[in-house]
Amino acid sequence: MKSVTSRDNPLFKQLKQLATSSQARRKAGRALLDGVHLCQVYLEQVGAPAVCVASESARALPEVDAILRQCESLHVQCVLLPDALYAALSQVEHGVGLLFLADTPRPAPPARLDAPAVLLDNLQDPGNLGSILRSAAAAGIDQVFCSRTTVFAWSPKVLRAGMGAHFLLRIHEHVDLQDLLRDATVPVLATSSHAARRIYDLDLRAPVAWLFGNEGQGVSPELLAMATHRISVPHLGAVESLNVAACAAVCFFEQVRQKTA
Repeated sequence: MKSVTSRDNPLFKQLKQLATSSQARRKAGRALLDGVHLCQVYLEQVGAPAVCVASESARALPEVDAILRQCESLHVQCVLLPDALYAALSQVEHGVGLLFLADTPRPAPPARLDAPAVLLDNLQDPGNLGSILRSAAAAGIDQVFCSRTTVFAWSPKVLRAGMGAHFLLRIHEHVDLQDLLRDATVPVLATSSHAARRIYDLDLRAPVAWLFGNEGQGVSPELLAMATHRISVPHLGAVESLNVAACAAVCFFEQVRQKTA
């Protein structure tokens, strides 16, 4: 294991840039996975990361030591940082002191929308996106299409909220959703608080694509007009609408309920 103690070290500078700049992460096609859980899921679902980084104090923890040993057996470059240097990279308060540098998957786009999927139009909150990814993976949906204006799926906050779901999904970013919908061969269900038809009125046992919109404005009028069905999630309380991540979870698991009933 290599020890790095200088802020001028080239690898540390690279890690620091990736930790602090979304633009740098996009350009490099790499992300930082912070914490034992994300690193364990990555090893299980993907394999060896590019680099494994641990803080000096974390090395003594059994769960961190186990991951370091596994990475070394896979011939992964392992780096040990003083706690102060590691703190400059981590965005997790009271974190464990372990992170991976990993390549961001870039799946080839499908020729057309012909399988179950989630379409996200201009989502802005990283926590919402991560929660939707986690719910989609749990519901057995493996394709997600993010519009050009949706928050970056591989940002640290989205990764933490996703809890490893990223590695079970094919996430397509910078997608022109209008082009995607134009040739869709599966029904597209767009959520809208103004829709008269309820989610519970639909037969969801066949494959569908779910379309969710911006936290404030919802799905754009142009995409709503292209959807096969516009649906709402009914609620009894005196609130205008559900949070988009909560709405998505209700939709996904109503479909799971119908499929498994």
